[in-house]
Amino acid sequence: MKKPIRILHVLQRMEAGGTQALLMNIYRNIDKSLVQFDFLVEYPNRQFYDDEIETLGGKIYYSNVRKDKNIFKFQKQLKNILAQQHYDIIHVHTYSIGYFVLKTAKRCHVPIRIAHSHSNGVKKDFRVLSKKILQKLYPIYATDYMACSKEAGNYLFKNRQFTVIKNAITLREYRNSRKYRIDKRTQLGINGEFVVGNVGRLEKEKNQLFVLDIFAEIKKVKKKTKLLIVGDGSLKKELLDKADRLNIVDDTIILSNRKDIPKLLSTMDVFILPSSYEGLGIAAIEAQAAGLPVILSDRVSKDAILTNNVTSLSLNDSPRKWAEIALNSKSSDIDYLKKIKEAGYDVESNAKIVQNFYLNRVGK
Repeated sequence: MKKPIRILHVLQRMEAGGTQALLMNIYRNIDKSLVQFDFLVEYPNRQFYDDEIETLGGKIYYSNVRKDKNIFKFQKQLKNILAQQHYDIIHVHTYSIGYFVLKTAKRCHVPIRIAHSHSNGVKKDFRVLSKKILQKLYPIYATDYMACSKEAGNYLFKNRQFTVIKNAITLREYRNSRKYRIDKRTQLGINGEFVVGNVGRLEKEKNQLFVLDIFAEIKKVKKKTKLLIVGDGSLKKELLDKADRLNIVDDTIILSNRKDIPKLLSTMDVFILPSSYEGLGIAAIEAQAAGLPVILSDRVSKDAILTNNVTSLSLNDSPRKWAEIALNSKSSDIDYLKKIKEAGYDVESNAKIVQNFYLNRVGK
């Protein structure tokens, strides 16, 4: 019996983020007798999906490159991994070290080297110039290019040809999500309130600080309202401090990363995603699958708009305008799942596409 081909995925860490959710959705649905995943991450600590990865037969290699910032030490570690374990494919999801990973993989004779784009922008801070340089270098040693959307691919790969791998979700988990609404609301202490929702890492690019401004405007009009944010990140304290200053902290619920997102979405009445940049916006796909009205920033890829229950607004629009749209939005009983599936966002069919891509590239 032939061993499965092994793919080494390289990314920051296996936290509860959009890229990680995509990989895990695919991983759960591939034929692991044919294809197996391993992961090399930039942090030394265990993360959200690690237990499940090991249960599925995958390996996780931890590095400390984010902390010690020693890229040569990291490259040496990668060389040792590639010497000990044969990988037909290395699949990279992080541009910050992607250039060095792909260069090392080429020198170690890994035949197929994939650069994957998950973003259509970069966080604007004091390191913005170095980040843009690394983005430009990222694809140089790749043999193949992938992106979560056309916008993300065009942004990073310019004139190179790339394959769009859609950020598909497990649609069956959303088929009856609304039936959990009462139980989940009771667990969260929500009793008849209008619930504004957001799911995402608590980081600058996800722009939850703006969500607080929108929610404060909503509260001026609709007193019986709650804000539910699901995610972890470096801005949690800043979010709570701002909620306190806006006098909305008692009506703001921030949950850590969860594995029951479809059920939590059922508690919401409107979903807001005002990201400052976003490769696709898998949370927006999930919210649409749950039948929620969705309000996106115009920085979110248009590929994320799959139903007629989505409104796109500019981040230059006032919080009051966002609040007015949210207050006038209504949940729908229409089954959007068929439309989302037809658009190619069902993970069961998407996993087969990715699996066949890997198998075809190695000639199996």
